[in-house]
Amino acid sequence: MTEAADRIFVNGEVHTLADPDAGGDAVREAVAVRDGKIVRTGRSHDVRLLAGVETEVVDLDGRVLLPGFVDAHTHLTTVGRYLVHADLSAADSPDAAVDLLAQRAAEVEPEGSGVEGDDDATDWVLGYGYDESTWDESRYLTREDLDRVSTERPVAAFREDMHVAAVNGVALDRFADELAAAPDGTVPTDGDGEPTGVLLEAAIDPIYRAVEPDREETRAVVEAALDACAERGVTGFHDMVRNSHAPRVYRDLDAAGELTARVRINYWSDHLDAVREAGLATNAGSDFVETGAIKSYTDGSLGGRTARLSEPYADAPDETGQWVVDPEELREAVTDATEAGFQFTAHAIGDEAVDAVLDAYEEASETNPAEARHRVEHVEMADDDAIERLAETGVVASVQPNFLKWADEGGLYEERLGKERTARTNRYRDMLDAGVELAFGSDGMPMDPLVGVHHAVNAPAEAQRLTVTEALRAYTSGAAYAGFDEDRFGTIEPGKRADLVALDASPWEHADAIDEVDVALTVVDGEVVFDGR
Repeated sequence: MTEAADRIFVNGEVHTLADPDAGGDAVREAVAVRDGKIVRTGRSHDVRLLAGVETEVVDLDGRVLLPGFVDAHTHLTTVGRYLVHADLSAADSPDAAVDLLAQRAAEVEPEGSGVEGDDDATDWVLGYGYDESTWDESRYLTREDLDRVSTERPVAAFREDMHVAAVNGVALDRFADELAAAPDGTVPTDGDGEPTGVLLEAAIDPIYRAVEPDREETRAVVEAALDACAERGVTGFHDMVRNSHAPRVYRDLDAAGELTARVRINYWSDHLDAVREAGLATNAGSDFVETGAIKSYTDGSLGGRTARLSEPYADAPDETGQWVVDPEELREAVTDATEAGFQFTAHAIGDEAVDAVLDAYEEASETNPAEARHRVEHVEMADDDAIERLAETGVVASVQPNFLKWADEGGLYEERLGKERTARTNRYRDMLDAGVELAFGSDGMPMDPLVGVHHAVNAPAEAQRLTVTEALRAYTSGAAYAGFDEDRFGTIEPGKRADLVALDASPWEHADAIDEVDVALTVVDGEVVFDGR
């Protein structure tokens, strides 16, 4: 006698998103789940045969059921900080950003010893996620702006790409020695030679270290971000961590049975020795917390004009970006990690940076990159040769379709690159047609897969545009593949883990407004973690 299911989902429009070449891309009506695994798909009548006395029957009432979304690139603690600190993504001008920071300052009372001169006696006022490219007054926030928030407490505002920050005079004074030692060009100055308060790339590191939350605070921001993940249908994510308590928090939540999404932890390259000595390895871990790749930077960002380009910026003809990690250092890191048996992934946005990463993968080891599943994060400016090399080597392109919000006429890409190069950014159509392994993530800008799917489907250039099915696959099975998890989840098939998301409307029928479709239900390992019905 067939054992009863724990939970069955009926009367839905179930898109398996399985490999069409294997005949698995059919639309079903129902799914049965037992012990966290999918055990049957098919017609509602047939699946109901697995209902027992204690089986929960969930009526989807015609909703679309998909595999749960897997975000292949995010920074979860930063996502949580948006929710805990000032969310500057809502600002539409410098003044609006200052107002939000001032509101946050009023909410957070200074704490500390109260001893005059004690730097720890004041609390930071923090804001995350501003994007000046959407403002009429398109400029970075500065010391002058943030001094309006406070001249007694340190204030910091981070651009959404986290490659640009602004601090007030208190913070500049407190970190004067560290900023004086920062790499050239990372601490811009005004006509009088005084710091403007804008910090780029490595100059931000002392600020990051100062505001990094302790373990208790990290748990609070992680839990806030996990709630947001559940509301947006995210059932798994690959977290980029550095000098963070987040890995410990994930494992604590996992041990307590309280983790509501699967986590793959990608550690920074300067942690390789520690990770290796701790006995961790790529794919080691539990069903919910895995060790992923070793990660490095190469260049910066287009927003900060620090992405490494072969041709100058359109709005800065003397600039071609910078190396955050130079190619020789990158090759050494790739060699060390690959020889230790780790997957490697590298941030690369400009065309020169993408080439440098592919060179490192090909030169550093005899290990086949396709077997190691090395990755390149962002890949915004890959040219024809780079796309061909990605396909030939099997290196995964881990990309962020929400970045296409900058590709519209008059947007950030056009400002930085000009119209012609803008149409050659984020070439997902060309990558997929060439056979590149494509994985979608958000970089937390925002951490909302349906926003990313919307931009990929409605991209302005043909070379960027995917079908609804292709975009959804990149956010499910494609992202699962990037984490060696294609046999565990990413499609709705018997034997896979029951990680599912139900949508209130069909993205196929609302292709021009996918970002407006609501998540109705999120299921992880067969358990409902969000019910918005």
